[in-house]
Amino acid sequence: MNSQIRSQMDSGVALLFALFSLLSAAAAAQGGGGGAARELWCVAKNNAEDAALQSALDWTCGPGGADCGPIQNGGPCYDAADLQKTASFAFNDYFLKHGPSEETCNFANTAAITDLNPSHGSCKFPSSLTAGNGNFSGAAAVDSGGVDPSSAISVTRHVVILGSLVNCMLFAIPLVL
Repeated sequence: MNSQIRSQMDSGVALLFALFSLLSAAAAAQGGGGGAARELWCVAKNNAEDAALQSALDWTCGPGGADCGPIQNGGPCYDAADLQKTASFAFNDYFLKHGPSEETCNFANTAAITDLNPSHGSCKFPSSLTAGNGNFSGAAAVDSGGVDPSSAISVTRHVVILGSLVNCMLFAIPLVL
Protein backbone atom coordinates (compact mmCIF):
# COMPACT_ATOMS: atom_id res chain seq x y z
CA MET A 1 0.00 0.00 0.00
CA ASN A 2 1.35 3.40 -0.80
CA SER A 3 1.82 6.02 1.92
CA GLN A 4 -0.99 8.28 0.67
CA ILE A 5 -3.60 5.50 0.97
CA ARG A 6 -2.26 4.46 4.36
CA SER A 7 -2.44 8.10 5.51
CA GLN A 8 -6.07 8.35 4.33
CA MET A 9 -6.98 5.13 6.13
CA ASP A 10 -5.25 6.33 9.31
CA SER A 11 -7.16 9.61 9.06
CA GLY A 12 -10.42 7.72 8.60
CA VAL A 13 -9.76 5.52 11.62
CA ALA A 14 -8.82 8.57 13.69
CA LEU A 15 -12.01 10.33 12.59
CA LEU A 16 -14.08 7.27 13.44
CA PHE A 17 -12.46 7.03 16.87
CA ALA A 18 -13.07 10.75 17.50
CA LEU A 19 -16.74 10.42 16.51
CA PHE A 20 -17.18 7.38 18.73
CA SER A 21 -15.59 9.24 21.65
CA LEU A 22 -17.85 12.25 21.15
CA LEU A 23 -20.98 10.10 20.91
CA SER A 24 -20.00 8.12 24.00
CA ALA A 25 -19.45 11.33 25.95
CA ALA A 26 -22.80 12.72 24.78
CA ALA A 27 -24.58 9.52 25.75
CA ALA A 28 -22.97 9.54 29.19
CA ALA A 29 -23.89 13.19 29.71
CA GLN A 30 -27.53 12.37 28.94
CA GLY A 31 -27.64 9.57 31.47
CA GLY A 32 -26.84 6.72 29.14
CA GLY A 33 -23.41 6.11 30.63
CA GLY A 34 -24.69 3.86 33.38
CA GLY A 35 -22.68 5.64 36.08
CA ALA A 36 -24.36 9.02 35.92
CA ALA A 37 -26.87 9.63 38.69
CA ARG A 38 -30.35 10.71 37.64
CA GLU A 39 -32.89 12.54 39.71
CA LEU A 40 -36.21 10.73 39.83
CA TRP A 41 -39.61 11.61 41.22
CA CYS A 42 -42.89 9.76 41.64
CA VAL A 43 -45.89 11.69 40.34
CA ALA A 44 -49.59 11.14 39.76
CA LYS A 45 -50.47 10.12 36.22
CA ASN A 46 -52.32 12.81 34.33
CA ASN A 47 -54.91 10.29 33.13
CA ALA A 48 -55.69 8.88 36.60
CA GLU A 49 -59.30 9.28 37.69
CA ASP A 50 -59.89 11.70 40.56
CA ALA A 51 -61.61 9.04 42.70
CA ALA A 52 -58.64 6.68 42.34
CA LEU A 53 -56.18 9.51 43.06
CA GLN A 54 -58.12 10.57 46.15
CA SER A 55 -58.22 7.00 47.45
CA ALA A 56 -54.48 6.57 46.88
CA LEU A 57 -53.78 9.96 48.46
CA ASP A 58 -55.87 9.06 51.55
CA TRP A 59 -53.90 5.82 51.97
CA THR A 60 -50.53 7.49 51.36
CA CYS A 61 -51.14 10.24 53.92
CA GLY A 62 -52.70 7.78 56.39
CA PRO A 63 -51.46 4.19 56.71
CA GLY A 64 -48.74 4.82 54.11
CA GLY A 65 -46.99 7.26 56.44
CA ALA A 66 -46.09 9.94 53.91
CA ASP A 67 -45.37 13.43 55.24
CA CYS A 68 -48.39 15.29 53.96
CA GLY A 69 -47.81 18.48 55.97
CA PRO A 70 -46.68 20.50 52.94
CA ILE A 71 -49.95 19.71 51.09
CA GLN A 72 -52.15 20.76 54.03
CA ASN A 73 -53.87 24.16 54.07
CA GLY A 74 -51.16 26.80 54.51
CA GLY A 75 -48.35 24.51 53.33
CA PRO A 76 -46.09 25.41 50.39
CA CYS A 77 -47.61 22.65 48.24
CA TYR A 78 -51.25 23.18 49.18
CA ASP A 79 -53.51 23.46 46.13
CA ALA A 80 -57.10 22.41 46.81
CA ALA A 81 -57.93 22.87 43.12
CA ASP A 82 -55.28 20.44 41.79
CA LEU A 83 -55.61 16.88 43.07
CA GLN A 84 -52.88 15.66 40.70
CA LYS A 85 -50.24 18.03 42.14
CA THR A 86 -51.37 17.27 45.68
CA ALA A 87 -51.23 13.50 45.18
CA SER A 88 -47.89 13.82 43.40
CA PHE A 89 -46.26 15.38 46.44
CA ALA A 90 -47.54 12.64 48.76
CA PHE A 91 -46.66 9.86 46.32
CA ASN A 92 -43.15 11.26 45.94
CA ASP A 93 -42.62 11.43 49.70
CA TYR A 94 -43.68 7.79 50.09
CA PHE A 95 -41.50 6.80 47.11
CA LEU A 96 -38.41 8.37 48.67
CA LYS A 97 -39.04 7.06 52.20
CA HIS A 98 -39.57 3.47 51.08
CA GLY A 99 -36.77 3.22 48.51
CA PRO A 100 -37.28 4.47 44.97
CA SER A 101 -38.64 1.64 42.84
CA GLU A 102 -41.55 0.85 40.55
CA GLU A 103 -43.27 -0.91 43.45
CA THR A 104 -43.13 2.19 45.67
CA CYS A 105 -44.48 4.38 42.86
CA ASN A 106 -47.61 2.63 41.73
CA PHE A 107 -50.56 3.48 43.99
CA ALA A 108 -53.06 1.30 42.17
CA ASN A 109 -51.56 2.36 38.83
CA THR A 110 -52.22 6.06 39.44
CA ALA A 111 -48.53 7.07 39.58
CA ALA A 112 -45.37 6.84 37.48
CA ILE A 113 -41.66 7.58 37.84
CA THR A 114 -40.34 10.61 35.99
CA ASP A 115 -37.04 12.39 35.57
CA LEU A 116 -38.87 15.69 34.96
CA ASN A 117 -38.84 17.80 38.12
CA PRO A 118 -42.46 18.34 39.24
CA SER A 119 -41.57 21.23 41.60
CA HIS A 120 -43.67 24.32 41.05
CA GLY A 121 -43.61 27.75 42.64
CA SER A 122 -42.59 27.44 46.30
CA CYS A 123 -43.43 23.72 46.29
CA LYS A 124 -40.12 21.89 46.00
CA PHE A 125 -40.15 18.12 45.47
CA PRO A 126 -37.13 16.26 46.83
CA SER A 127 -35.67 13.79 44.32
CA SER A 128 -34.27 10.29 44.54
CA LEU A 129 -30.79 11.81 44.86
CA THR A 130 -31.79 13.59 48.06
CA ALA A 131 -33.04 10.28 49.41
CA GLY A 132 -29.43 9.11 49.52
CA ASN A 133 -30.15 6.04 47.46
CA GLY A 134 -27.60 5.80 44.67
CA ASN A 135 -28.58 2.23 43.87
CA PHE A 136 -31.92 2.80 42.16
CA SER A 137 -32.13 0.36 39.31
CA GLY A 138 -35.75 0.57 38.29
CA ALA A 139 -37.03 0.70 34.75
CA ALA A 140 -36.61 3.74 32.58
CA ALA A 141 -38.39 6.72 33.99
CA VAL A 142 -41.60 7.80 32.33
CA ASP A 143 -43.41 11.06 32.66
CA SER A 144 -47.00 11.14 33.83
CA GLY A 145 -48.19 11.00 30.23
CA GLY A 146 -46.46 7.71 29.57
CA VAL A 147 -43.78 9.23 27.32
CA ASP A 148 -40.24 7.97 27.90
CA PRO A 149 -38.03 11.01 28.44
CA SER A 150 -35.01 8.93 29.42
CA SER A 151 -31.92 9.11 27.35
CA ALA A 152 -32.32 5.59 25.95
CA ILE A 153 -33.90 6.91 22.74
CA SER A 154 -31.18 9.51 22.32
CA VAL A 155 -28.46 6.95 22.98
CA THR A 156 -30.05 4.63 20.42
CA ARG A 157 -29.97 7.44 17.86
CA HIS A 158 -26.26 7.97 18.56
CA VAL A 159 -25.56 4.26 18.10
CA VAL A 160 -27.49 4.19 14.79
CA ILE A 161 -25.59 7.24 13.55
CA LEU A 162 -22.29 5.70 14.60
CA GLY A 163 -23.20 2.43 12.87
CA SER A 164 -24.04 4.33 9.68
CA LEU A 165 -20.71 6.14 9.80
CA VAL A 166 -18.85 2.86 10.28
CA ASN A 167 -20.67 1.34 7.30
CA CYS A 168 -19.79 4.36 5.15
CA MET A 169 -16.14 4.16 6.21
CA LEU A 170 -15.96 0.44 5.51
CA PHE A 171 -17.55 0.97 2.10
CA ALA A 172 -15.22 3.86 1.26
CA ILE A 173 -11.94 2.14 2.16
CA PRO A 174 -12.02 -0.35 -0.77
CA LEU A 175 -12.87 2.52 -3.14
CA VAL A 176 -9.76 4.37 -2.04
CA LEU A 177 -7.59 1.29 -2.52
